[in-house]
Amino acid sequence: MRVVFIRHLCTPGNEKRQYIGRTDEDLSERVAEEFRQRQEKSTGGLYPSVQYIITSPLKRCIQTAGLIYPGMEIVTEPMLRECDFGEYEQKTYEDLKNEPEYIRWLESGGMTAFPSGEDQTSFRRRCVDGVKRWIDRLLEDGADNAAFVVHGGTIMAVLSELAEDKHEFYHWQVENGGGYVAEVSGEEWRNSRKVLRVTQRI
Repeated sequence: MRVVFIRHLCTPGNEKRQYIGRTDEDLSERVAEEFRQRQEKSTGGLYPSVQYIITSPLKRCIQTAGLIYPGMEIVTEPMLRECDFGEYEQKTYEDLKNEPEYIRWLESGGMTAFPSGEDQTSFRRRCVDGVKRWIDRLLEDGADNAAFVVHGGTIMAVLSELAEDKHEFYHWQVENGGGYVAEVSGEEWRNSRKVLRVTQRI
């Protein structure tokens, strides 16, 4: 089964380089319009075709999925939402660079908990569990392919844990609208070898 992971398109907060986690922003109108124009000019489609679409419940992911795969059914999965950045929500590096707690967070490689936010270990675990649950379901339904339209953090969490080629979390970082294509062996997955073979970067 082919599995496509796509990071949502830009929001106004992304354009300002803010930390946007639980904040439920719409896509940037400019970016959405530019994408529509690119899509109209594309002859073969900008992304791989899929049978199933699973997204985070946040608007930026649902709207991105609707632009990429117009008219298709979209199913949302709460476990795939972005990390809650707590007191860092909607702030930028420039806003935070002199705060001791933020400096400690950077020095930890992003592993300490955000003030009033979500613990990284818990965030990564729920993302992995959410994708594994859906792959189980898709294989049971006999799906040939599916797309997860989610957040950059979600993609990094999942691939740093499940990709056959082992790399650290930030290796899997992608730009807005970017992502990866991976393959899942149904037989191996059912026999507890739950790995994703990443074959292409979008």
